[in-house]
Amino acid sequence: MSRIGKKPVSFAANVTVSQNGQVLGVKGPNGDLTLGVHPNMTVSVNAEDRTIVVSRPDDLRENRALHGLTRSLISNMVTGVTTPFERSLVIMGVGYNGAVNGKKLALQVGYANTIELEIPEGVSCECTAPTRILVKSADKQAVGQFAANIRRVRPPEPYKGKGIRYENEQIRRKAGKAFGSK
Repeated sequence: MSRIGKKPVSFAANVTVSQNGQVLGVKGPNGDLTLGVHPNMTVSVNAEDRTIVVSRPDDLRENRALHGLTRSLISNMVTGVTTPFERSLVIMGVGYNGAVNGKKLALQVGYANTIELEIPEGVSCECTAPTRILVKSADKQAVGQFAANIRRVRPPEPYKGKGIRYENEQIRRKAGKAFGSK
């Protein structure tokens, strides 16, 4: 039995869970999310105990993998609608900055043009400072993907450390060319 998959997912009183066939919906104070459950997995919602249990039909390798995955996805949905997931990015470099203009994130990171990224639906993005970006959403995958898209605009380089990095990311610095004489 999967150690992760066999644990029931409990949800708070302010969260409502609905099931329509293989589609599971979770609604809470920070939004609502849906998940299409794999046909091999069986999801049962117990409203009295406020728990969700995922079970699998047999011990085939694919079903064992799907068991823990499905339970983790449901757990992330329940967590996200109560407290949103967030990812913080830092822009390093002289003159580098970011700003939110409506539904677009404008980045000035050393290119001739300002790079504008469309903020996805269900994701909120704010610039707490000109060099700090905070991405929030109830959907964990959407937060991670949009943060990765922002970082991909100008990844940190190892010589001067300029670029966009995650808040606690450590960049291995390299020494530049050493000039010497023989």
